[in-house]
Amino acid sequence: MLDLTYDTPKPKVIPGAKQDWELVIGMEVHAQVSSNAKLFSGASTSFGAEPNSNVAFVDAGMPGMLPVINEFCVEQAVRTGLGLKAQIHLRSAFDRKNYFYPDLPQGYQISQLYHPIVGEGEVLVEMGDGTARMVRIERIHLEQDAGKSIHDMDPAMSFVDLNRTGVALMEIVSRPDIRGPEEAAAYVTKLRQILRYLGTCDGNMQNGNLRADVNVSVCAPGQYEKYQATQDFSHLGTRCEIKNMNSLRFIQQAIDFEAKRQIAILESGGSVHQETRLYDPDKGETRSMRSKEEAHDYRYFPCPDLLPLEIEQDWVDRIEATLPELPDAKKARFMGEFGLSDYDASVLTADTASAAYFEAVAAGSDGKLAANWVINELFGRLKKEDHDITASPVSPVQLSGIITLIKAGDISGKIAKELFEIVYTEGGDPAEIVAARGMKQVTDTGAIETAVDEIIAANPDQVEKAKQNPKLAGWFVGQVMKATGGKANPKAVNEIVSRKLAGG
Repeated sequence: MLDLTYDTPKPKVIPGAKQDWELVIGMEVHAQVSSNAKLFSGASTSFGAEPNSNVAFVDAGMPGMLPVINEFCVEQAVRTGLGLKAQIHLRSAFDRKNYFYPDLPQGYQISQLYHPIVGEGEVLVEMGDGTARMVRIERIHLEQDAGKSIHDMDPAMSFVDLNRTGVALMEIVSRPDIRGPEEAAAYVTKLRQILRYLGTCDGNMQNGNLRADVNVSVCAPGQYEKYQATQDFSHLGTRCEIKNMNSLRFIQQAIDFEAKRQIAILESGGSVHQETRLYDPDKGETRSMRSKEEAHDYRYFPCPDLLPLEIEQDWVDRIEATLPELPDAKKARFMGEFGLSDYDASVLTADTASAAYFEAVAAGSDGKLAANWVINELFGRLKKEDHDITASPVSPVQLSGIITLIKAGDISGKIAKELFEIVYTEGGDPAEIVAARGMKQVTDTGAIETAVDEIIAANPDQVEKAKQNPKLAGWFVGQVMKATGGKANPKAVNEIVSRKLAGG
């Protein structure tokens, strides 16, 4: 594998009225497990169903109903842990987190506080400027989602939809290693990319399948380094948690506002109190939701309905053997195998569909040329029409065919773009289109030389000017290309025009 080395980005520094401050951010990302059934019931997880139609008796908290663990959800959590280079705990356990809320019919959430299924891992977060942050994962635990309270359907009543109740979530908890709003967004983006590669979460933030709780605090310069040396949180400021963020843009805006709010409090002599806050995107501000509870406030205790979860190392090994090539490894391979730049490799490995498309094109043609056509021509056109790669009207075989014609010298770059447009809008085999429509490039130097002689003979004044100023030779090249319908080989035209004007 190609060795990729990066510098660490500098922390975000926010100037206050009295001093500079640095940001410290940790994140708890809730990723919905890609599974057809819920964590403890066989009810469907399909999105957009009629309210309260995907609800089993156990999800609704009916008396006497007992949870039964969904093995596939456990497998997906293990798969995620392996993909994040994390420790897999062969023994884990479920706890009850007790609190009352209308959309939590059982009166508790089944989660994993003390014995999570996945331990410490890591995520390399690249910032696109040659820097990258290694963000440590503290843990991943399985838990069931709550329902949804709806307050905007009636002026006097609220409604509850329990379709999400019991859906399996992976809560991915990071260490406070993130140092700025852009890094926070890049971390969520990278995490979502890995989950999609693994097939363990679709990462759809709009549907709430991936959302983040963002813990924000500020500290004086130098304090974070003391924390890193000692792992003593007293060197850091008091954190506030911003709940249920499902937009990368809003995550950055919320962090910016919250940091400035905390700085204003501290510089006025006040103290930041640990609490849970919500971000209002319309007002661009966070507001208090509730004081931050500690673990004892939820009266955690082992779930009496579920035995400790014990898995075999052989099972974990079999899951690991099925892991796909992950983004970092694929990017490194693309750079080494095809000679791509860091940027091009990042674009092409952003998702599995794009990577697979490019690799199919590059397999039968030139890697660098394939990357250029996929990124600039195809992706550009698809973006303009608001399509993704899966809806591309140009197949990898067709695009590879265009590139093969370019490499063979059968068509010029200009003709290639015309050919791409035909294939994109009409379809067809590129080689057959070129042959049928007479688009093949003129490489016969005799024919090109005849065209050059005719242009020179018809423009003696221009010839004299070009002899005085060689840069004017481009005019003749343009005239020859025009006379040949753009089919003449540009390189051959340039060579012949230069030779003729020099008296050859």
